Amino acid sequence: MTASPETSASASTKKDIPFREFVLLCACLIAMNAMSIDPMLPALPDIGRDLAVTQPNDRQLIISVYFLGLGVGSLIFGVLSDRFGRKKVLGIAMALFILASIACAAAQSFAMMLTARAMAGFFAGASRVIAVSIIRDRFRGDAMARVMSLIFAVFMLIPVVAPTFGQAILWIAPWRWIFWILAILSTLILLWMLIRLPETLAPENRVPISVPSLLRTMGLIVTTRSSIGYMLASGVAMSGLIGFILSIQQIFFDVFDAQDIFPLAFAVQAGSMGIGSLVNSRLVSRFGARRLSQGALLGLILINMVHLAVILAGYETIISFIVLQSLTMLTVAFTASNFSAISMEPFSRGAGAASSFQSFLTTAVSSMFGSLVGLSFDGTTLPLTVGMLTFGALSFLIIYWAERGKLFTRPHHGALRDVEVEAVR
Repeated sequence: MTASPETSASASTKKDIPFREFVLLCACLIAMNAMSIDPMLPALPDIGRDLAVTQPNDRQLIISVYFLGLGVGSLIFGVLSDRFGRKKVLGIAMALFILASIACAAAQSFAMMLTARAMAGFFAGASRVIAVSIIRDRFRGDAMARVMSLIFAVFMLIPVVAPTFGQAILWIAPWRWIFWILAILSTLILLWMLIRLPETLAPENRVPISVPSLLRTMGLIVTTRSSIGYMLASGVAMSGLIGFILSIQQIFFDVFDAQDIFPLAFAVQAGSMGIGSLVNSRLVSRFGARRLSQGALLGLILINMVHLAVILAGYETIISFIVLQSLTMLTVAFTASNFSAISMEPFSRGAGAASSFQSFLTTAVSSMFGSLVGLSFDGTTLPLTVGMLTFGALSFLIIYWAERGKLFTRPHHGALRDVEVEAVR
C-alpha cells in the first residue's frame, strides 16, 4: 500500500501491498461470511428435504447456528491476534474453516449439519475480526470509515451474485457442491493472504494475553461511551439485516410465489447496499462518519414507516417490497461501516481485542433480535418490516445516548484520542 496521508503512522512491515489489492483482499476476507450464507439460500428447501427437516422455519437454523458460532469466535480470535500477530492466527482459523465447510458438504443428518455450521461460523469469526484489526492497524477515524466503505462496496458484490451462483450450482449439481465450492474459494483466499499480506501488527503493539489485561480492555470499551454506544447501535441496526437474511427465501417462495426471480430480486436488494457503501466512501471524508450514519438511520426509520403503512393498507406487492426493501438496504450500508469505524476510533494498542468485543457484541445482539424476526415469519412481510422499524428506532435512541444528545456533529481530528490498552504483566 503506497504512502498516503490517510495511512496510520505506524509502519509495521518492510514490504507492503498495493492499496487496491489491500482493499480487495480485506473485502474477500470479510465476504467469507456472505459466501457461507447467501449461495445456500435457494438450496434451503432441498437441504431441508434431504436432511428430513419437517418444519419450514427450522431450516433457518442452518443460518442461525452459523451466526451463533460467529459471535463466539469473534470474541476469541482478535485477542489471539493481538498476542501472536494477525497473519498467523488468521491463517490457522481459515484452514479450520475450510475443514468445517467440507464437513457441511458431507453431512448426513440435520444435527451433523448444524454442528458443522456452528464450527464454520466459529472459525469464520477470525476473518471478520482480524480483517477489521488489520484495517485499524493502518487507518483511523474518517479515513478508516472511508476504507471500510470501499471494502464493503467490494464485499457487497458477493451477496449480489451469491444466490444466482447458488441457483446455478443447483441446476447442474446437488446442494452439497455449494459447500465444496465454498471450501475451494476459501482455500484460494487463504493462499492469497499468506503470500501477499504482510504482518500489520507492530511488535510494540503486541499485547500479552492475561485475564487482568483482557478485563482492562473490556472495561475501557464499556466505559468509553462512544465505543460501547456505537457497538450496541450497530448490533441493533444489523438485527434487521439478519432478519432479512433469515426471512427472504420464504418471503419470495411462500408470500409472492416468485422463486424464479428470487436470485435477481435478491441481487437488486443486496446491490443497493453496495451502492450505498460506495457513495459513503466518497462522502465520508467530506461530511464525516457521524453525520452520514445518523442521517441514514433516520432515513431507515422513515422508509419503514412508509412500508408499514403500505402493508397495513393492503397495498403490498412484490414491486413495493423490492423497492422499499432496497431503499432500506441502502440506508443500512451507511450505518454498517461508519458505526464500526466510530466505535474503533479510540483504540490503537489492543485493536484486536476491541474488534473482537465489537464483533461479538454486534453479532450476539443482531443474531438474537434477528432470529426473533425470522421465527416470527407468518406468511407475510409484516414481521420483517416491523422489525426493521423497531430496530432502527432503538438504534437511534442508543446513538442519541452515546452522543449525549449532540447529533450530526463531527469531532476535531485532535479529539480522537487513543485509549492505550496497557497489558498487565
